[in-house]
This record gives sequence, C-alpha cells and structure tokens, in this order.
Amino acid sequence: MPLNLDSIAAIATAPGKGGVGVVRISGQDLKSVAISILGRLPETRHATYSAFQDSDGTIIDRGIAIYFSAPNSYTGEDVLELQAHGGSGVLSLLLKRCLSENIRLANPGEFTQRAFLNNKLDLVQAEGIADLINATSEQAVRSANRTLEGDFSNAINLLVENLIKLRVQIEASLDFPEEQLELNNKQQYELKLNQIKDELEITFRMAQQGSILREGAQIVLVGQPNVGKSSLLNRLSGEEIALVSEVAGTTRDAIRQSISIEGVPLHIIDTAGLRKSQDIVEQMGIERTKQAITNADAVIVINDVKFNDSDELRKIFDLIPENIPRLYVINKIDLVQQKSRVEVHDNNYYVYISAKTAEGIDLLKRRILQMINWQGEEGVFMARERHLQALLQAKQNLNRASNEFERIEVLAEELRLAQEMLCKITGSFTSDDLLGEIFSNFCIGK
Repeated sequence: MPLNLDSIAAIATAPGKGGVGVVRISGQDLKSVAISILGRLPETRHATYSAFQDSDGTIIDRGIAIYFSAPNSYTGEDVLELQAHGGSGVLSLLLKRCLSENIRLANPGEFTQRAFLNNKLDLVQAEGIADLINATSEQAVRSANRTLEGDFSNAINLLVENLIKLRVQIEASLDFPEEQLELNNKQQYELKLNQIKDELEITFRMAQQGSILREGAQIVLVGQPNVGKSSLLNRLSGEEIALVSEVAGTTRDAIRQSISIEGVPLHIIDTAGLRKSQDIVEQMGIERTKQAITNADAVIVINDVKFNDSDELRKIFDLIPENIPRLYVINKIDLVQQKSRVEVHDNNYYVYISAKTAEGIDLLKRRILQMINWQGEEGVFMARERHLQALLQAKQNLNRASNEFERIEVLAEELRLAQEMLCKITGSFTSDDLLGEIFSNFCIGK
C-alpha cells in the first residue's frame, strides 16, 4: 500500500463535552501549518501554551500545542496536537481552521494506518490499539496492552524465525535430489519441527484466551417455560433485565445481556421456553431459540428441580449440536431445601442453584468459565478471529509437514505456507484489501 502524502486532521477525543479536547494533524511537513495557527513553531516534543488563531488572526481558543517532528511521532510523520477546551463548538471550529491549511479530514484509523505503513508498529500492535480503546474490563485492558507492547508479535516473529532456519536447512537438500535425507538429519529436522509445533500450540492457546477477552462468549439459556431462565439472567446481570412471571410463555423473543465474570465478557441470551404452542408469536420465539442455539459458543440447559420429564429434556438436548459445550443447571433448590452443589453424570456437569435466593450462583459462574475453556493464564494477549484462523491454518500446514519427510519438496512447501500464514498476522505479508478492512473499523482521530 503506497504512502499517502496528504496531510490529515481529525478530532482525536470522544464526542461531547469535556475539560480538554484534542485536534491532531499529521503530514509530511507541518512547520508552516504550526506557524500559521500558533504564530510560531513550538519546540519539538515540548508542551507549549499558545493561542490558536483563525485565518483572520482572531483567537479561537488558548491551550497546549505539542509538535512532533518526523520520524519521532506516532505516525512517523510530522504531527501537531492542539489541546483545547473540550466543547464541541470549539473543537469543530479548530478542526475547520486546520482543514483550511490544505489539510483533509482523516479517514477512520488513518493515523494508525500511517504508523503501520511507516514501520512504527506492526499490524498486530495496530489492532491492539483499537482493542485497548474498546476494552471494557481490567483483564481486557491488560491483554490489549500486552499485544500493543509486542508480546503477540514477538511470539509470532520467533515462530517465523525458527521456521526460516528449518526451511533453509531442508531446502538446501533440494539441491541434491538424487540423495535421500540422512537418518541423523531427518531425526534432527523432525525434532526441530516438533519444537516449532509445540511453540505454535502455546501461542494458539494464548490467542484463543485473548479472543474470548476481546469478543466475549455467547451463551444461550434454554429450557422449558417457567424453569427460571429469566430469573437466572437477572441474577447473573444484577439487573431486572427480563420480565419474570408465573405465566408460561412470558418470554417471546431472545433477550441479550452482556455481563462480566472475573473480567471475562459474556453475552447471555435468554430465550423463549421450548414447548408445543398454538400461539403464533410464541412459535416464532421458539424458532429464534433454536437459531440462537446453533450460533452459541455454549448452552446452559435449565431445569426445575421438581421437573422430571426426561422425554421433554431429551428433545431439548437433541437441539444442541454435539460440538457446542453445554452445562446443566437445576434451579429452584430453595423449594426443596437442598444445598447448592455440582454433580457429574456421564461427563456432564449439573449445577444445583436457586436463582431466586442466589445460592449456588458463584459455583455456576466458575463452572461457566470452565465450560468456555477460560484458563485465566498470565501473558494472554488480545487476538482476533483472523489471527486464530491464520494460526489454525499454520498448525495444519505443520501437521501435514510432519508426514512428508519422504517427499522433501512437499515438506518444504508446507513449511513455506505455514510461514506465510504467520506473516499475515503481523502484516509483513498481507493484502491491501485486508488493511483497508482492518483500519476502517478504527475511530476517526486514531
């Protein structure tokens, strides 16, 4: 992607009122712009109190100006930041003044895109900036910071480096096609390949954990009417989100609520009770329940402690695809004076709770995290779906490579493809279309 020589500007702070608002400018040479707006060129990388002048010399506002000369800036270009009072009118007028200096309005994510193109950060770190901005929990903030600081990139770069070393050794043997790999060399190469596979598996597991932090897990509550799905949603969220009633079929449509357990974001979906019904609206709700199940990351099947209709429960179980984790919750234990507990039957976990009294809710929360395979490991870095897909593809390439030591050309090609997949993660090998898609999801001003 070629570098754009246009100078760009945008308001870098969130919309609305605030004590301070920032207008950011980036371009190839901003000295004349700084002098025009400020009346002088500020000392580089020093906060300078100054008047911000309109084109006719009138003062728009007074605030702090900071000038960064290339390449020592966020974007790698000259950058001028104007910190004014945070009213929308002031910032709009100041931005208009900047645009009058032959500067155009920045596209979403264009400042960070220029930082990437000027080698100030790689693609994973650029995405880490957006994830840090969007982080909603302490865990997510720490994870995004690790990505921004380069932990994820370093792990990928080490894998690529080790792959390159192995490829150099193996591809050198292609110069002598009439000879087979010597046994000692083959064993050595297999050992190195297995080491790379182990390192990749660790990185993949960390990325999976980071993906949960970034995206959150979608968990669907299912069961028959009046077993306590809505009460459980309210209890988990700490709010009266769903209407609770003794009348069966009260919930007609899926109700979605985002919660956090130990810093892990979860999207809980309360669905219409599953039963035979002649009510057209309720039938539509039941169909949406079935659709929600197929799109879920995990399913919680809720049952009343007094309910013992195994045929009806089996019908619910049959709706859940085998690859989707599920957890069974036995609710309303307060009605039979039972204690909360976790039982295991046929490798399935059953959590006994009372959504009404909150007994067993902490047990349930811990079991939910285990169900989505959250391990709470230190060093987790934020990851996106494209990262997971690239890592998964690289794993498949390396697995195929392990079986191709008798066909050295195929082995070399699988290693090359694995390296290519990993390089797509950091952006050292990627398409312009992908870059456009990634940066278009950033906010304007970043």
